[in-house]
This record gives sequence, structure tokens and C-alpha cells, in this order.
Amino acid sequence: MSTTAETYPTGNVFSHVGTTDTEFVSGGLRDFFLYRDLGIAAATGGKVIAQLVKANMAPETGTGWHRHEAEFHIVIMLKGWARFMYEDQVTLVKTGDCVHQRPGIVHFLFDYSPDMEYLEIVGPADFTTIDMPAPCPVPPPTPWS
Repeated sequence: MSTTAETYPTGNVFSHVGTTDTEFVSGGLRDFFLYRDLGIAAATGGKVIAQLVKANMAPETGTGWHRHEAEFHIVIMLKGWARFMYEDQVTLVKTGDCVHQRPGIVHFLFDYSPDMEYLEIVGPADFTTIDMPAPCPVPPPTPWS
């Protein structure tokens, strides 16, 4: 991936992205999710990304164990629910919940509802994801009916 300076224009600018200005699209970090860019990476010169993420397919394999190289990362659940493993702890994140993922925390999103949608805010915008060895077993996902 390009460096932030090459990817985004410099500066902090005003940004307003309306509900019909961008669409949910595939091609993000995970094939089983859809992503909607909220224009924040461009507005902040790559310092921060904000995107909506929603379920697109049933959670058959989940994200796998990984960590992100980022300085800041929060997830705010807007609809539905998701179950994460944060290190060796199962964490249910429901509508209205906010999770701060400290830098480097090893985690696995393994289960989510069909209507799951969350707001993800990460800095920097071009954060990386690194696969990690499993620190513990992961419960099975809930089948969609």
C-alpha cells in the first residue's frame, strides 16, 4: 500500500458525506463484509479512516486471528451484534456498544447477526492487518436461518 502522503491529499478539510453520496461496496479487508467510505481519510490527509461495515455473508470462517498496526481503533455497533475473541476472551458487542481496540490487540471476529452494521474509525487510514497464531480455540458461529 502507498504511504499516506502518496495516497491522500495533505491537510484537514471540511467533509460532508450524505447517505446517498457513497455506496456499500465489496473489495474491503474482508470478502464477507460490505464497506461504505465516509470520506474521512481524504478529509484528514490519511490520518484517520471512518467507514461503515455491514454483514454480506454468513460467518462461516470469520476474520481469523489477527492484529492491526494502528494507533487508534474503535468499533461502534449500529445494528445487530457481533462476537469477537479479544485475546482469550469472548466479547459480545451489541447495538449501541463501543469497543476500543488497543494497538496490537490480537482478535478474531467469529460471529455476527445478518443485520450487523458497525462504524469503524482507525488511525492512520492505511493501517495494516497482520495474521497471528491462535492463542486459544474459537467458539463456532451461529448459523443463519
